[in-house]
Amino acid sequence: MQLLKRLFGAPERGAAARLYAAVVARARAPHWYAEGAVPDTIDGRFDMIAAVLAMVLLRLEQEPAGVAPSTALAECFIEDMDGQLREIGIGDIVVGKHMGRMMGMLGGRLGAYRSGLADGTLGPALVRNLYRGNAPSDAALAHVEARLRAFHDALAATPIESVIAGELPR
Repeated sequence: MQLLKRLFGAPERGAAARLYAAVVARARAPHWYAEGAVPDTIDGRFDMIAAVLAMVLLRLEQEPAGVAPSTALAECFIEDMDGQLREIGIGDIVVGKHMGRMMGMLGGRLGAYRSGLADGTLGPALVRNLYRGNAPSDAALAHVEARLRAFHDALAATPIESVIAGELPR
């Protein structure tokens, strides 16, 4: 498979692939779905990956050394989502349309989470984007908000080289 990718031009993602795998692993942690009441569905998993990915992308945008890795990380996300859509049976004709929508959703979440973290309105941004307007219990929302804020703060304290290498803080 690797030879075919090299022959037909699919880029080798290296560190970005490790970082993306770390993002997905973090987003699949059971506490998001149990204590945080994120729906354990295709949409819920997408939304949780997008939330964790947004925190990492926000960290990468803070330093010039994070610009190229941020692009490669976004490309890993696109490649993964494309594969996931095809796996669930979405045909070639409409995959592009779905991918465009997903990228728009990620961009919207980046803006909403950036603003929410800055002005203390992360909870409402999570209800809109992570829970798609269906507010969970106060305890579940507080759990997710606290854990994402703590992750965001821990990322800020982590050297950019470590983040790029996929070494996400606990």
